[in-house]
Amino acid sequence: MEFEDGEEGFTISLRPFELTDADDVMGWATDARVARFCRWMPYTSRDDAAAFIRDVAIPHSWCRAICLAGRPVGSISVEVGEGSSACRGEIGYVLAHRYWGKGIATTAVRKAVQAAFAAFPALRRIEGLVDSENFGSQRVLEKCGFVREGVLRKYMLLKGQVRDMVIFSILLEDIMQE
Repeated sequence: MEFEDGEEGFTISLRPFELTDADDVMGWATDARVARFCRWMPYTSRDDAAAFIRDVAIPHSWCRAICLAGRPVGSISVEVGEGSSACRGEIGYVLAHRYWGKGIATTAVRKAVQAAFAAFPALRRIEGLVDSENFGSQRVLEKCGFVREGVLRKYMLLKGQVRDMVIFSILLEDIMQE
């Protein structure tokens, strides 16, 4: 499924990753500024990007490339729970530094939320866990209608440091009211 939007003058689409996207993935995955709040270290080779696409993105139940004019400039995913947690999902996204502050992540999150609720009938809640120092990502979720629920103190070990995380959520009912 592909989405398009003209916000900020860009044509933004979400699509499944392809193995041929490895060079584009290297455009953001090698950047320490982009990887700062991510669970992964900056990539050092094209093989890292190819492995991400092959082993993570393609088999994932809902992972998409964030594209401008059809070319990937980021990634977005919704990890849906199983069993008694099937009503919950967690959103994660990353965007090339040169596109920060242009409304692209906000548009991608809005589209991903709509698509995930449509794709997973049991899904009722999508959560976003954001490092307490990642103010840009917190603002993206707020602009998309996510509610800040609180700070999870000393919640995650990230690159050798125990970090506080801010939890946000949006409910299916929230987007149905729009």
